[in-house]
Formats: sequence, C-alpha cells, structure tokens
Amino acid sequence: MTTHKFDLTRRLFAEALGTALLVAVVVGSGIMGDQLAGGNAALALLGNTLATGAALVVLILIFGPVSGAHFNPVVSLSFALRRQLPWIECLAYAALQVTGAVAGTLLAHAMFSLPLIEASTHVRTGVGVWTGEVVASFGLLATIIGCLRTRPEAVPYAVGLFIAAGYWFTSSTSFANPAVTIARSLTDSFSGIRPDDVPGFVIAQVWGSILATAVFNWLWALPNKSR
Repeated sequence: MTTHKFDLTRRLFAEALGTALLVAVVVGSGIMGDQLAGGNAALALLGNTLATGAALVVLILIFGPVSGAHFNPVVSLSFALRRQLPWIECLAYAALQVTGAVAGTLLAHAMFSLPLIEASTHVRTGVGVWTGEVVASFGLLATIIGCLRTRPEAVPYAVGLFIAAGYWFTSSTSFANPAVTIARSLTDSFSGIRPDDVPGFVIAQVWGSILATAVFNWLWALPNKSR
C-alpha cells in the first residue's frame, strides 16, 4: 500500500485522482440507487455498497503501484506512525486526498445535473454512530496492516470486501475516511452527512486508526530472542 518508486508529484496526483474517483462512485451510486429504489432505503444502500466495494478493488489495483492507494488520511497517518511514510509526505497526502474527495463530489453532482455543492441535511451523530466509525476505521486498518503482513496481493480485494461489509454491520455505514466524510458533507443526496456531524466522525476515525495501528504493530511484532 505504499511505494517510493515514483516521485512525490506523481504519487500526490495519484492520491488526488484516486480519491476523486472513489468519492464520485460513492456519491454517484448513492444518487442512482436512491433514484431507482423507489423509496426502499435498503435497496439504495445495497446499490451504494456494491458500487463502492467494487470500485475500491479496481482503484487500489490501478493506483497502488504508484502511491500506495491510500485515498484516506487515516491510512496515511497509520503509515506515518509506523515510519513507512515521512510525516511531511503524510500531510501532503492528506491535503491532496481531501482536495480530490471534494472534486469527486462535484463530479458526481455534475453527472446527475445537480448543483455542484449542496450542504447535507442528513443527521449522523450520537455515541452509537461514533462507535460505529471507530469500529469501521479500526477494521479497515486491521485489514490493511494484516494483509500487508501476510498476503499483500490480497489488499485490494480485502479492503473492498471489508468496506462493503461495513456499510451493513456498522451503525455509521462505515465512512472510515476523513477526506470522504468532508466531501460527503457537500452533498444532500443519499450518501450525505450534515457538516455539523463531520468533526465527530473524523475524531472517531482517527481514534480507530491509531488503536488499530497500535494493536496490530504489537500483534505482528517478532518476539525478542532470549540470550
């Protein structure tokens, strides 16, 4: 999920473009699902889930060799905490991820002839929802760290599957991504989140990622050999 074969400019471009395409899929499939579901929220969520999970696999396969395909500030944070990404590059990754995510929302709105920016009115708040985001972010980082340690070639598929599952088993529908959360506050469509609720989600996501990084660094640490 991280590489230094490409220069920083190309890696940042890959992060911005990949995150933009991911958010365009999340928001766009939410709009399409809502239009076709006839008021059936479960059916709309199913369409949103399938599109997002499938797109994640494809985007990670495409951009992984260039930038590591983080598409997510808390993923970059985890790599920085594990000293696999310099902190200055982590900050640059996060900035371009947020920029790309916002562009993805604008692109989705343009495709469906909606105003480019619509502040969301979808309320997503409360201890249960925040707990869901901690679990979602913890699980995402567990998936990435664990697969990189044992089956790196499986990362794209494992991440897509976990996020697809998280849409259904977490109370928050598994945003697990501060950049995506910010971008989804700019759409009043099916996948939106009220701007006032963004800080709670981001805090939960950061805590979940830090906890997962600590737990799985410990779990995969090689035992000290006795002398």
